[in-house]
Amino acid sequence: MVIETLDLEASLPVRTTKKTTKTTGLRYWMMRVLEECDRVATDFSADPVHDLRVALRRCRSMADGLLATDPDPDWKAMKKAGRTLFRSLGDLRDVQIMMEWIEALHPADVSVKQAGVEEESVARAPLRQAQGKLSPALPPADQDFGNIEIAAAIEDDNHNARDAAAQVLLRILAHRETQHKHEARSALADFDRKQWRHWSKSLPQRAARFRLGSPLFKHLALERWTEARALHNRAMRNRSQVSFHTLRIGIKRFRYIVENFLPGEHKAWSNDLKHIQDLLGEVHDLDVLWATATSSRVFPDDESRKQWHCRILEERTKRLASYHERMVGPDSLWQVWRAGLPQGQQIQALATRRMKLWAKALDPDFAHSERVAKLALELYDGLVAVGLLASSNGVARVKEKSDRDARASLHVAALLHDVGKSKGNKGHHKSSLELIKTHGAPLGWNPQDIQRAAIIARFHHGALPTRSHKALRDLLPPEQKITIQLAAILRLANALDAAHDGHIRRIQIENVHGQAQANRRKRTNGFLRKPVSVLARHEAVVIAAEGYTPNSLTAQTIAAERHLLETVLRRPVVVKPVKSPSLVGGSVRR
Repeated sequence: MVIETLDLEASLPVRTTKKTTKTTGLRYWMMRVLEECDRVATDFSADPVHDLRVALRRCRSMADGLLATDPDPDWKAMKKAGRTLFRSLGDLRDVQIMMEWIEALHPADVSVKQAGVEEESVARAPLRQAQGKLSPALPPADQDFGNIEIAAAIEDDNHNARDAAAQVLLRILAHRETQHKHEARSALADFDRKQWRHWSKSLPQRAARFRLGSPLFKHLALERWTEARALHNRAMRNRSQVSFHTLRIGIKRFRYIVENFLPGEHKAWSNDLKHIQDLLGEVHDLDVLWATATSSRVFPDDESRKQWHCRILEERTKRLASYHERMVGPDSLWQVWRAGLPQGQQIQALATRRMKLWAKALDPDFAHSERVAKLALELYDGLVAVGLLASSNGVARVKEKSDRDARASLHVAALLHDVGKSKGNKGHHKSSLELIKTHGAPLGWNPQDIQRAAIIARFHHGALPTRSHKALRDLLPPEQKITIQLAAILRLANALDAAHDGHIRRIQIENVHGQAQANRRKRTNGFLRKPVSVLARHEAVVIAAEGYTPNSLTAQTIAAERHLLETVLRRPVVVKPVKSPSLVGGSVRR
């Protein structure tokens, strides 16, 4: 058997996206799913299966992107509704792709039509022998039909003098295609089209609130780019089949964000993104084809196996070389795409905006959380300035980074502390912990800071934090200490706006401005000196609060919630009113 070298450009299987009239919008693609469901139900042939998967993928990828800023549960429900059908169609599509690859690799030898399952062929001897191994006592689902497939195929192959392995494999795949069509038909019957039609009206309205091409979507695209680039680096190191497969998925996720939400970038990058994804898709197709051929034991001899392997390896190598040419080096497409996405300080700013949008969708009074965040940072800055939140000595730049991280964690915790109210007021602080931990850190935020913020938010209300609490017990002692300190600050800041009316507008630590400035940033040989508090031992911390009214309900809440901060600072905390807004000029600024 001789496998000829062919030009496959015109005969490759269609893993790529079909060219269609340019259309956009979630509403269009959700309605397209319903239309394609009707088309595919006829015979589950390759083109309708491909088109339905494209429509489902579009809808699910849009939901995935919008979930980053809109936590409405209908997005997850829509993704889940399409998952079973999408996966079932995927199994069928994989078989159809392999059959098309065999046609492309061996066009003169066999055809899918020649390899179709013919019931009358079952009377031949090898097939009778395979059938004899079946047990009438077992249900069909538990029978081993694999030997029957191969035996029937081998009998037919005796009449075909060309590539026996290709003929056997096509025969097996044709039988599997029939099975997968049955499974896909069942999944299509279970697909709730009525609910999908309802979502096609409600979800596009939610999606319309987000402007296409906005910096927030560029930040999300950068997040996907970063993930895909890390997968590229891993694939270049070990060059395994698994690493190239996961790289293909990573680039696909990046492509979907660009395709769905960044029309300008999509116009510039679409051809390259499609080409790169197609290259890796064909590499994966070839890997699956070889694995299927070897596991099905279709090769009549070692020579046939060797020739198949050489041919598949040749095609695979060509595609990886093309990928390497476009994606490695200083002028690679990675650099082109990265240049069009957010840079420098924009990244963290956009990450914060995304977190705010997410919180605003869950928090019934996000304006309150923003006020609490402002008050918490003012209190934190004041306490640091007077040396009451000082950490141990260390290299200056290390301590400054630690201070920035702690402040960032407090800021996020304050903004997100009430997201748990989306699940009800009772125990909302515990719900906030789980929601923040599950949401994770957007690109630009340190994951450790977000995890710390989740714990801080947990203790803004309810039981006081202790080192033995399950949320704190696995932390190292220094981390436990700073987390409890920040929780104490948030707890008091939340109490300062207990009425949710914003009547306390700003705060400061009283009468320490000049001394605090002198106490900051003192260094010796590159090391920070241990800060010395400007307050005498056991002297009270006096917080001047503009808009504070003694004897109010808010004052009662403050009196109760300041206890944790007093315990942390080991000194009394007194909150007093300020009659004039003059404290603005005397506030401690960093």
